[in-house]
Amino acid sequence: MSETDEINASTGITGLDDILMGGLAKSRVYLLEGSPGTGKTTIALQFLREGAARNERTLYIALSETENELRDSARSHGWDLAGIEIYELVPPENLLDEDQQQSLLYSSDLELGETTKRIFEAFERVKPDRVVLDSLSEIRLLAQSSLRYRRQILALKHYFAKQNATVLMLDDLTSETNDRTVHSVAHGVIMLEELARNYGAERRRLRIIKYRGRRFRGGYHDFTIQTGGVEVYPRLVSSEHHANFTREKMPSNNVELTALLGGGVERGSSVLILGPAGTGKSLLALNFIVGAAARNERSAMFVFDEELGLLKERALGLGVDLQGLIDSDKLMLEQIDAAELTPGEFSERVRECVEVMGARTVVIDSLNGFQAAMPEENALILHMHELLQFLNRQGATTFLTVAQHGLVGDMKAPVDVTYLADTVILLRYFEALGRVRRAISVVKKRTGMHEDTIREFKISSAGFRLGEPLTRFQGVLRGVPVLLEHGNDLLHDGSE
Repeated sequence: MSETDEINASTGITGLDDILMGGLAKSRVYLLEGSPGTGKTTIALQFLREGAARNERTLYIALSETENELRDSARSHGWDLAGIEIYELVPPENLLDEDQQQSLLYSSDLELGETTKRIFEAFERVKPDRVVLDSLSEIRLLAQSSLRYRRQILALKHYFAKQNATVLMLDDLTSETNDRTVHSVAHGVIMLEELARNYGAERRRLRIIKYRGRRFRGGYHDFTIQTGGVEVYPRLVSSEHHANFTREKMPSNNVELTALLGGGVERGSSVLILGPAGTGKSLLALNFIVGAAARNERSAMFVFDEELGLLKERALGLGVDLQGLIDSDKLMLEQIDAAELTPGEFSERVRECVEVMGARTVVIDSLNGFQAAMPEENALILHMHELLQFLNRQGATTFLTVAQHGLVGDMKAPVDVTYLADTVILLRYFEALGRVRRAISVVKKRTGMHEDTIREFKISSAGFRLGEPLTRFQGVLRGVPVLLEHGNDLLHDGSE
């Protein structure tokens, strides 16, 4: 047993233990609060199951749910609750037969005293190391006043403290008043939230409101309830993650594109590919995935906007066999549903691909789809900042695509992240000699020199082909250029 295990009680949820910097300090009383449906019971059962797995005595005191309901909930996750003692505390008035209920009236004082007494009796019988008390709303109703409720909670706290038990008290926040009594009494407070979005699945998140004498990871952290329990995704803090690597230039599999970028893209940097729909942003990023495979490196590509079958078919048209790269373990390709995925869960998947699976090139296609998973645009900027900083510090080269609104003329991106990227590649449609053409230019590169020319490019079965600098045109990036003089700058069909 490690020193951390001796002083902390693991919650049984890896992400939550990470947020709590090791778990819950033993022999203390904690509050887990949240409205009905946020996952309190599931977390509580995982907490007790972890204790049972460590040969600790555990007790679940149920005031609001029956034992059968708890076991049904556990079975939905594939649990049998072996080693967990469940004490179903029936309110005192329910112990009376029908005649007694009609002739006797129990005062709230007697009901509260009897409830507390029976909680202590159950504790003395089991002598548990971990206790869950579900829920405080029943005790609050019996107390009928804030003063009596606070006194009762203090009595429970002092009793449990003498027994060296780690206690998790649940509160479903169903009272009409916003009573914060337990916040000041508990050693730590964990708040759960469920947010209903206008479209898509609900989003759940948690926050540590209080933890006496202990550092913890602040802010909101996304979590999901899945078959098998709650999974928590700690908020990504890039400054906590560093890796040693050599900053070197990573070429693509296209010689002309590599030259345009001044020899390639530096390892541990980020590249933003901007352009209207259909200009070839995704296919351009594939060039760097193929280049990474040639260096025997792994890549990860997260696709928000396009169906994977269609992407694979389009890539084959360029001579890129994505399925072959997947089969040879050179590429991890994943379809992301922005309506179902939380930002925290996405960051966790990216982190796993880099830290566990060793991906050195990461493509996020596109930021438009990622934005749909974010409740606020400002949060997107901060989230992307941390994600890009994390990837850069891990030595991964990141490619982001952003579809701009419009086809020609003035272009607007849904969110401006150009200042975050180390390199910005701009793709454009332009009209020339009665045809719609495509142009490419590197407009920013922090890590070295690059060409400042604007070149036409074509996408065909031969891959990307870049033409000569468009020196005889003015206004290519505006979409409707002016021909200054005749020449051979443009690519012709016969040259492909």
